[in-house]
Amino acid sequence: MRKATPTPGARTPAPPAVSTENVLEVTGLRRDFGTVRAVDDVSFTLPAGGSLGIVGESGSGKTTTARIVVGLEEADAGEIRVRGRDRGERARGRAGRLARAREVQMVFQDPYLSLDPRTSVEGVLRETLRLHFPGTDHTRRIAELLDQVGLGTRAADALPRQLSGGQRQRVAIARALAVEPAVMVLDEAVAALDVSVQAQVLNLLADIREETGVGYLFITHDLGVVRCVTDEVVVMRHGRIVESGPTAEVLSDPRHAYTRLLLASVPRPGWDPGGIAASRRAL
Repeated sequence: MRKATPTPGARTPAPPAVSTENVLEVTGLRRDFGTVRAVDDVSFTLPAGGSLGIVGESGSGKTTTARIVVGLEEADAGEIRVRGRDRGERARGRAGRLARAREVQMVFQDPYLSLDPRTSVEGVLRETLRLHFPGTDHTRRIAELLDQVGLGTRAADALPRQLSGGQRQRVAIARALAVEPAVMVLDEAVAALDVSVQAQVLNLLADIREETGVGYLFITHDLGVVRCVTDEVVVMRHGRIVESGPTAEVLSDPRHAYTRLLLASVPRPGWDPGGIAASRRAL
């Protein structure tokens, strides 16, 4: 079985120490859209400091799962716990809602759409810090965040349109880190970037996880990305988990036919699209 090829230039560092305590627990998640069951009895855990990948093709339910975890969608059934707290419980008051929002932060595929085009990099970070940590001067913290994501204070005055795609994604990562989340959900966070820039951002994310102990939930279709940055992987198809386990084991010795199909679908010498299409019809 061919192994997934890592993104060129992305290193595979020794993983940081991972706690035995689960920072995120998802149990029996279900979400229906009319007659379509987008997420069907999905369960997984993420230890503190861990990195879990959710992979699958379009329509597999991976992004809907991520949006439910963050709170952008409501589940019809199931339970989500972050640091032991049930996120299904209604937060009390503004302070409670902000505390809940800080627990899980999301980095989207296209940072340009998630950044205010009229606000500078410094303004984006200052607005976030003022909202969650009012009453203090955040200048030093902004400088720390820019340094942490490899931008430096020279980028502070730039508007999003003046930055490259990779730089904008670094700003989005800094904004997520600003509130010190327990979990960062990265939804196809490097899919829109050039391969060389992907490697830089993946290396950055590996360094941040090692430094901060934040847990990552990676949503992606790219098996190379999964191999580079995750400890465990969940494979979804038609809203259900068909396979899960340590990333290296699942990608090197897949047990489910759908996982084998995903691996076979990666273009390579001797690639047979016709055979893959036939295998897909047979599933």
